[in-house]
Amino acid sequence: MSTFIMFGKYTSEGFNNISQERTGKIAEIIKKHDGEIHKMYAILGEYDLVFLIDFQNTKTAMQASVALSKFSGINFTTSPALPVEMFDELMGGGFYSDWESPQS
Repeated sequence: MSTFIMFGKYTSEGFNNISQERTGKIAEIIKKHDGEIHKMYAILGEYDLVFLIDFQNTKTAMQASVALSKFSGINFTTSPALPVEMFDELMGGGFYSDWESPQS
């Protein structure tokens, strides 16, 4: 499993459909794509939502991101996330022993 951060930005349609039921359906879509939700936040600023989710690979993260956008009217930007310690070791030429690359 690899961690991905999903940044959500409401469209006009997305604002019109805010509800607990929609949030529940969003969680179902993520789980349908074998995602494991760590946290889902509503935020202020450039984005309206931030989700921390583990997916099996990049393919399932992309499929979930598109499915969520189609369903919800929320535009998602989905990015892989690495722990800083892993990044430091990789940039130093080492091999982080606990690292699994997001697979396509």
